[in-house]
This record gives sequence, structure tokens and C-alpha cells, in this order.
Amino acid sequence: MLPLPALLALTTTVFLGCLTEVLPAGLLLGMSEDLGVSPSATGQLVTVYAITTALTAVPLTGATLRVPRKRLLLALIAGFLVTNLVIAVASSYPLILAARVVSGALTGVMWSLVAGYAMRLAPPGLTGRALAVAMSGTPIGFALGVPAGTALGELADWRWAFAAMALITVPLLVWVLVAVPAVLADPAGPTRPLAASRLPGMRPVLATVALFSLGHNVAYTYVGPVLAGLEAETLLGAALLVFGCAAVGGMAAVGSALDSRPRAVLLSCTVVTAAAIVLLGISDGVHGLVLAAAGLWGLGFGGAPTAFQAVTALLAGPTADAAQSLTIAAWNGAVAGGALIGGLLLPLGTGLLPWYAALVILSPLLFSPRVVLSAPADQCRTRR
Repeated sequence: MLPLPALLALTTTVFLGCLTEVLPAGLLLGMSEDLGVSPSATGQLVTVYAITTALTAVPLTGATLRVPRKRLLLALIAGFLVTNLVIAVASSYPLILAARVVSGALTGVMWSLVAGYAMRLAPPGLTGRALAVAMSGTPIGFALGVPAGTALGELADWRWAFAAMALITVPLLVWVLVAVPAVLADPAGPTRPLAASRLPGMRPVLATVALFSLGHNVAYTYVGPVLAGLEAETLLGAALLVFGCAAVGGMAAVGSALDSRPRAVLLSCTVVTAAAIVLLGISDGVHGLVLAAAGLWGLGFGGAPTAFQAVTALLAGPTADAAQSLTIAAWNGAVAGGALIGGLLLPLGTGLLPWYAALVILSPLLFSPRVVLSAPADQCRTRR
């Protein structure tokens, strides 16, 4: 059986990290008005976060490999408590931006830590399901956390949304202390993440991660303008809700198949996501097709991050924690890159974005035969 109390504590940690990253997008107008900055400047709070995560995931993960895993997990959660509390009370945009930079650095280490932690806690043959449970915090954050935080910001004040996230960390710290078993630190040196990149099959996987995230974010960041170009802008809220709920279903589907066919799962997520974005592009604004595309998109996207991390761990074996930092860096670097490229393409016409995004997502299929899994699933749970 899966150690659900421990895994659900990791799920909540992931939920907190996801919500911390994306919540400013839902509170953009209120934050802009209160802080006296433009909406675009407020939007940079998300971009800077993603860039920081991409730049710091590898070096900080390498530097913390010798720290006991449970102690590191508690330190990261405490860091989210402090940074979100600072944002909740700060009146200075530069101070909030600095807190976002710190949060981004914490998140890069958190993603690398949680994936390996969950897989090591699982019984043999259930590592994929354990990872899916832990990482389900991401689609739940998109489906429920962001709308709830946005509603709280609209009903009360945007600062209360960040204060609520800070308050979540207090019982979470107690939960981790009580329910999550300790795991030994990695005795390896800080160069392990770079060494992991030279493992057989690792670079094609990292390229797949980067291109998937890049294509997804080209379309997702500008889904509002895309829908407006289809004369379906009134469906934005409903489409995002359908996307988020379907993403939870996609995560559940991936969890049941990862242990037996991880590469097939990864490729399925890629194809389904690209097909959904194409369906959106050709929907001509028909409401049923738009919502169907959003659901299919969420289904494909929901399981993708977990599939990428599982395949990375399978390839890396005992160096899984170090290798995860490479996946996180590739993913988050592409988040910022997707937003940038989509913005450059937008003046050329919103109809171009879905086709470009789908082409980028599908391009890894050209080298997918090189993605060879070289480690058994239960090897990744070796305790260190």
C-alpha cells in the first residue's frame, strides 16, 4: 500500500509551490492598483519567479544534496511561509519582487526534492503512483487553488490571498514533522546534476521537457487573445475551469500507467496536448469544440509533468534527485520562453499561436526513439 499520509503532505507542499508561483496572475489588477505599478510590471512577478526557478534549480539542488531530505523539506516550507508573509504585508514593489525571487529559488529545489522523495517512499512497483499522488498538487492548484485565491483577493484584498498561503504552511510543517519519514541525504558532491545530464537518454528527455513546456506556454499564456480571435472570449473562465478539472483526471490516468509503460505515457501526453491545441485553433469559436479542446488539453497536460519526472528518475536511478533539477530548469526556462515567443508572435495574428505551439510540442517525436529507459522503476526508491 502507498504511504498516503506522507504522500499527501508532499501533495500539499506541491500545491503550495504551484499556487505561490501562479497566483499573482489572478490578482494582477488589484496588485497593480495597490502598488502603483502597471499591470505588465505586476505580470513580471510571475515571469521573474519562473526565470529564477530555471536558473537556480541545478546549482541549489547540487549544493543541498548532502542535506537530510526531511530537514530540507521543512526548511523549504518555512521559506514559503516567510516569503508569502512578506508579500502579504509589504507596500514596496521592489521588496515584493525580491521576495518572489527567493520564492522562485525555493521552488526549484522543492520540485527536485519532492519527486525523488515520493518515489523513495513507495513500495516496489508503485513508484509511478506515488509520484502521481505527490505531484497532483499541481493540477489541483490550477483547478481549485488559483480560482479560490483569486476569489479571496476580489472579495477581501489581494494581500489576504498571500496571507492565506502563509497560514497554510503552519499546519503543513506539523504534518510533515509527524507523517513524513526521514530520508538520508545524498553523499554526492554538487556536480551531480551536470553529470546526470550525460546519462544515456537524458538529453532527449530534457529536450522533450523543454519543447513541451515551450509549446504549451506559447498557447496557454495567450489563451485569452486566442479565444478573442475566435470570438469566444466569453468562454475564457469556463475553458480554464474545464482545463483544470481535466488536468486532475489526466494526473490520475498517468499514475495508473506510469509503473508499467512510462515512455508510452510521456509520448501520449505529448500527442494529446498537441491535438487539443490544434482542435482549439480549428474550432472556429464553436462553444462545444472550444470546451472540448480545453478538456482534452487539460487531460494531456495534467499528467505530463509527472511523466517527465518519472522518466527522468528512471533514467537517473540513484542520481534521481540531481537529475530532477535538470527537468525543473528545462521546464521553467521554457515557461518564460513560451511567454516571450508568444508575445512576439501575437502581432502576427492569434490564429498562428495554436499551430506554432502544436508544432513545437510534437517536434520531440523526431528523436523519441532515443529515449531509452535504462533503470527499473523500483531502483529510484533506493534510500540514501
